[in-house]
Amino acid sequence: MDFLKSAINAEISKKRKALDTASERAGSKKYVSRAELERLREEEYRREEEERLAKEKEKKEKQRQEQERLKEQEKQQAKLDSKKESVNEEVEIETFNISREEVVRRLRAKGQPIRLFGETDKQCKIRLRALELMEERSEDQGQRNDFMRKLEEMEEGMKLEVLKQKAGVVDGKKEKKSKKADLIVAPIELKLLQSDRDKLFMQIYAYLVTLEPDILARVAEITHHMQNRRYRDAQDSYLQLSIGNAPWPIGVTMVGIHERSAREKIFSSQVAHVLNDETSRKWIQSVKRLMTFAQSKYPPYTLSQIA
Repeated sequence: MDFLKSAINAEISKKRKALDTASERAGSKKYVSRAELERLREEEYRREEEERLAKEKEKKEKQRQEQERLKEQEKQQAKLDSKKESVNEEVEIETFNISREEVVRRLRAKGQPIRLFGETDKQCKIRLRALELMEERSEDQGQRNDFMRKLEEMEEGMKLEVLKQKAGVVDGKKEKKSKKADLIVAPIELKLLQSDRDKLFMQIYAYLVTLEPDILARVAEITHHMQNRRYRDAQDSYLQLSIGNAPWPIGVTMVGIHERSAREKIFSSQVAHVLNDETSRKWIQSVKRLMTFAQSKYPPYTLSQIA
């Protein structure tokens, strides 16, 4: 009620103001025509519209000036940051003060060229420092290949043994012959398997995961059909494995807006395994690539089995 009352009062005051303005302009006239009132109202509307446009223009101009000021501040801040980074790099390069011989030795140890075309000594130091930082980050964050590291350790150990033999630390022709026979008969990988089996399979244990029984059954079914060159049946089994045969396959979200069956009734044919995670999608699609390659390499016996 208060809102309606205020709206009515505002409209009444507006009408009174229009009549007062018309009477002032009419002068000694006893009446004011409707056309005169309409003309006065249009003039008032134009005046208000011009004021509104002027205010909007002024507001936009202020916003533009503010944006330009902020951009200028950002540019100055970026220049200051770049100067700080360059100063820090120069300080780091100065602290990384090693001789040219040491730089050459480290670059050769990493398998890198000791000097690129047109490269100065300072640039060589910068390149060496960048390579060392990249190696530190990869060791801290990246996946480590324990197998290759163990092979390198064994090769270094074998080199040390050879040096000891040359220095006369290990004596006896029989021991030398036995070690030489071991190196000839057993390669490095086999010796690694016999000496340190746990470290060798640590990476495999960490990265590989066994398949679920229902998924393994589908993969075995696909393999059986491919061996018999029934690629159409293998395609059907692949669809059962990847997206299932449920109207709304259960994927990442599990429970949606549709009514689903009980959890104990969910089997492999009702689960969209390709939607579970990125790892499942990759290896399931790799199965499809193998099917396509096998069909091109070993065509089916009948045209009806072409997928």
